[in-house]
Amino acid sequence: MNDNEKKSRLPDDYKLIEGEDYYIDELGRYVFTSEYLLKRGYCCENGCRNCPYGFEKKPSV
Repeated sequence: MNDNEKKSRLPDDYKLIEGEDYYIDELGRYVFTSEYLLKRGYCCENGCRNCPYGFEKKPSV
């Protein structure tokens, strides 16, 4: 899937809900939940911490 095919299933005006769609980790970073990533409808292949699609970023050599 290329970038042009990655279209969210969510409406453009969708508002993220803290605790449901994301949480803030101990370092202050916003982290998407697996539930949100599934609602979004595609894998971005960035190695998200809670990726429900099973994508794992390969370490750079």
